[in-house]
Amino acid sequence: MPRNVPNSPNSRTTRSCRTPLTAVAGSLVLTASLAGCGGGSGDSGERIVTVYSADGLKGVDFDGWYDKVFADFEDETGIKVMYEEGGSGEMVDRAVREKDDTRADLIVALPPYIQQAERKGLLASYDPKGADRVHGSWKSVDNRWTSVVNNYFGFIYNKKELTDPPATWEELLDAKYKDKIQYSTPGVAGDGTGLLIKAMNDFGGEKPALEYLRKLEDNNVGPTPSTFKLAPKVDKGEILVANGDVQTNFEQSKTLSNIAIWFPAKEGGEPTTFAMYYGAGLMEGAPHSANGKKLLDYMLTEKAQKQVSGIGGGFPARTDVKPTDENAIELEKLIDGVTLFEPNWQKIEPSLDGYVDGWKSATGN
Repeated sequence: MPRNVPNSPNSRTTRSCRTPLTAVAGSLVLTASLAGCGGGSGDSGERIVTVYSADGLKGVDFDGWYDKVFADFEDETGIKVMYEEGGSGEMVDRAVREKDDTRADLIVALPPYIQQAERKGLLASYDPKGADRVHGSWKSVDNRWTSVVNNYFGFIYNKKELTDPPATWEELLDAKYKDKIQYSTPGVAGDGTGLLIKAMNDFGGEKPALEYLRKLEDNNVGPTPSTFKLAPKVDKGEILVANGDVQTNFEQSKTLSNIAIWFPAKEGGEPTTFAMYYGAGLMEGAPHSANGKKLLDYMLTEKAQKQVSGIGGGFPARTDVKPTDENAIELEKLIDGVTLFEPNWQKIEPSLDGYVDGWKSATGN
């Protein structure tokens, strides 16, 4: 692997509130009244569970994996799911601010933010049912979190406008992409941080990656906290290229017909990607801890895991669940032949602030 990027040595190819809330597709969406609700530790006996999550698993039309899993979970247990989403960094920062008055029961975030949540003491130790079937690098060694959906970093482009699509990082520096590229903000969005990590891998370290991103800034529209909102802009042709992830963009492509997924390579190299799993952990001092455990267990059931590809457009976290639906087949084809590398998130996470500060300095953002 390139020097200066903390990777494993191997790579391979191929609140609870009593204020009424609005019910949506079997789950409950938190409102602004959340800020006035008390948290605390222990279980209140209420039949609710609160989830803070990175976006991407809930459908715009209430047809995503979360929508199905939350509705089924509520039907089977009578426990309602209260849900709040945002960027991974945003959700972890919120949980940190609420640490002395915990509102969430579960938090779901992409790496390295789920590792950050663990380091900051936000996560309780819990070994959910089915976690023994999750790959070792996709879960905490101390049972603080586990992947519930696997995913991979990627890019998208407008296939209607770009009949000759880009294949390399260097092509994105061309003047034809002036104000036609946008990527989500490193340090705020998990996928934005992912872009920084991939660039460091492909260019051989932090310094050359930042030098490249400084050049790319000439064509970049500017930072945005939400990766999810970039795909509609690409689909409309407002921009032509954006970062993303396979699970979210694959699901979006069902309704946004002009977007296509690709994996940039350094000029002369091979396309690469890495796992950007959704890591879920039980909050320390969760107000509805027992309900949080039940929901985490449910997410890892064989039933829920089999629905990851068919409904959510992602990859099962459990290695023993191998769906054969049409989506699963198409997803495997997407990453076939792409070199997969494994970032060492335990080394990356403590250095994350430094990487983000370097990006800010290099790009002026």
